[in-house]
Amino acid sequence: MPEKIRIALDCMGGDFGAPVALAGAELSLKRLSNVEFLAFGDLATVEPLITTRPQLHRLTRIVHSEVVIRMDQKPAEALRHGRSKSSMALAIDAIKRKEADFAISAGNTGALMALAKIKLRTTDGIARPALAALWPSLKGETVVLDLGASIGADAEHLFNLAVMGGAMARTALKIDRPTVGMLGSYFSQFDRQHHAYAADQLLRDTQLPGLNYIGFVEGCDIGSGRVDVVVTEAFAGNVALKSAEGTARLIQKSLQGAMRSSWSSRVGYLLARGSFSMLRTKLRPPNGAMFLGLNGTVIKSHGSADAASFADAIAFGCKMVRAGVHSSIQQLIQPVPV
Repeated sequence: MPEKIRIALDCMGGDFGAPVALAGAELSLKRLSNVEFLAFGDLATVEPLITTRPQLHRLTRIVHSEVVIRMDQKPAEALRHGRSKSSMALAIDAIKRKEADFAISAGNTGALMALAKIKLRTTDGIARPALAALWPSLKGETVVLDLGASIGADAEHLFNLAVMGGAMARTALKIDRPTVGMLGSYFSQFDRQHHAYAADQLLRDTQLPGLNYIGFVEGCDIGSGRVDVVVTEAFAGNVALKSAEGTARLIQKSLQGAMRSSWSSRVGYLLARGSFSMLRTKLRPPNGAMFLGLNGTVIKSHGSADAASFADAIAFGCKMVRAGVHSSIQQLIQPVPV
């Protein structure tokens, strides 16, 4: 566990680029200590934004990059044009060279996954990386994976997701024997040809000592806290994440409208604004997901993140590094029983 965390920052990724990434980095310094940044991006854009932030300036070294990977580029195109000189690629290279402890980008998810897999390679025993996040629940936080790293799954992949998710829960959430559930539908539970059914049987038969596998769970169990880890293939996980984000925004906007609907509502809001602030924080969708299964730590932030959300993603990355999630997965991954 490093005393000082070195963060490789892709300044040019995301919908808003360097202004949000650097504002988020500055905000993160209010709650993080003993960190420093490597800021990758166009020097003419990045340097003026950093020099106006004295604290961030003292803790940051700028590395010029000539290429920006666009949000709408396909991974293959991004690899052709940005594999060596893009801000995203250079941030990942810093991990490979041990110059940084983790890389963070709000850029193109497919490109980030492709570059990270090619440059860092996957851990022995893992064929494909997975995106995992800490999801707020009624009992604290729940590890959910895969949230969109690679589409499609088989029993072996879902088995490895359970192992990696369990390792993340043990290290990041300090749960000795995390409870694991498989997100499934009625059909996946009873269709013997379905990959989720095969993975469920494999996990039941194996009975891994570090996991308490309880079988299939439903979407509502993600936020209920019934399990510590929810395993699903990437398409369903990404749909669940986007649905949760939309629901959270609906509730927040509805509450704001209700509080402004009358004078009595406004007075009630003033009297209970501390409670509403806590609710708003709880409802804010998690920003920051970690690619599990790579030989290095890479954090993905939402492309539409504002400065506060990007600061959340930086704090999440620091938490994952200090918890030793990456090394824990390397130690615990094992061949899938046949």
